[in-house]
Amino acid sequence: MTVAQRRGRRIMMTPGELDAFLTAQRTCRVATVSADGAPHVSTLWFVWDGGSLWLYSVVRSRRWTDLRRDPRVAVVVDTGEEYGELRGAELSGRVARVGENPRTGEPCAGLDVPETLFARKYLGLDELPHDGRHAWLRLTPEKTVSWDFRKLAPR
Repeated sequence: MTVAQRRGRRIMMTPGELDAFLTAQRTCRVATVSADGAPHVSTLWFVWDGGSLWLYSVVRSRRWTDLRRDPRVAVVVDTGEEYGELRGAELSGRVARVGENPRTGEPCAGLDVPETLFARKYLGLDELPHDGRHAWLRLTPEKTVSWDFRKLAPR
């Protein structure tokens, strides 16, 4: 269930714009909550399949440890240098681990699409090589907020 954006409707992205934006962007910032309650933010590559954001995370990372203990997450994807160019989205909810941890390439039908998208986007390959260090996290957003400041430009 995605919560509708209430504020900033003038600059929010349409569903099609958001889908194209998340498909094209390469990095995101992932915010987790550490055991002591402190926030932790890290940068990560991701893929978007039209409904879920897929994170390919090192399993021996603070991010993975945080999310294993508490699956709540906020992810920001943004771009732009000047004020009038700023675009982005914040997606939040709970992640689910998908496939074996760490991923070794065992057959997992649910990973066919994200692994193909990831291999093509970042490696220029049709198949993702597995290094035994990473595993998949899927975020199907419960809330999404987006902005595109280019919409504020005078017409």
